[in-house]
Amino acid sequence: MIKNGTRYNDIYNYRNSRYFIETVKEARKFDKKRKKNLVIFAGACQSYFEAIISAGANFASSPARILIDFLDPLIVAEKIALTEKYRYITIDDIAYELRDGKKGISGIGANGKMKEECNTTVTQL
Repeated sequence: MIKNGTRYNDIYNYRNSRYFIETVKEARKFDKKRKKNLVIFAGACQSYFEAIISAGANFASSPARILIDFLDPLIVAEKIALTEKYRYITIDDIAYELRDGKKGISGIGANGKMKEECNTTVTQL
């Protein structure tokens, strides 16, 4: 949010959110061509959360327009990467691990990305 910005639904009150939105839209176009089932996390502290999610991101920050912990996006990415591909992860599954919970990060969720051959390797370590 820019200083003195009060209208949360006005893209001009956000310094960088329009770039996140454009990037998410481009990434979704790429994913449709390649069919790789891309999981997108976008945004930063005080981003235009609703517009980023509407653009096609699976997760975004910050629905409550707060400053998020820099580790929170990494926690979400790790959870998606290390979850079996048949399991769907929502923010409710991750919120307890985040500093600010669903106020800092939210989204629609995504399927895990870990394949079976990776699962046996991780278990053996």
